Amino acid sequence: MALSISLTVNGKPVTATVEPHLLLVQFLRDQLRLTGTHVGCDTAQCGACTVHLDGRAIDSCNVLAAQADGMDVTTIEGMAKDGQLHPMQAAFRECHGLQCGFCTPGMVMCASALVAQSADLSEETVREQLDGNLCRCTGYHNIVKAVLQGAQAMKKAGA
Repeated sequence: MALSISLTVNGKPVTATVEPHLLLVQFLRDQLRLTGTHVGCDTAQCGACTVHLDGRAIDSCNVLAAQADGMDVTTIEGMAKDGQLHPMQAAFRECHGLQCGFCTPGMVMCASALVAQSADLSEETVREQLDGNLCRCTGYHNIVKAVLQGAQAMKKAGA
């Protein structure tokens, strides 16, 4: 029995019909073609599928699309504004906080939500908070550097 859902994705209203068992990550990738949200483990262990749901970082492989009904979803595609990278995206680029790029969207989404909660972060706090996001290239040193630089840029930009 299909369900009708209405939500906002990256600032745009979306209405769709979904199966009750459809995961949010599948909805975003397969129906909306927002493929920046990656499927890594399918068990909420790696963080590759992190998106913001009403401003909170969540693993979209662990949430049903129907549960997002009436909510605001932001994916990595919705972070840049007016052709300008979000400060956290820019910091990842400048600090080479990415290698293969597979974990990067989830890392950026998690990091930007973390900074929105507390802009004054230490290296230790960043490492603890990103513990659930896996980088198979072991680029953690540059990722932490990028998050700290992104935090400063977000604070300066009021983002």
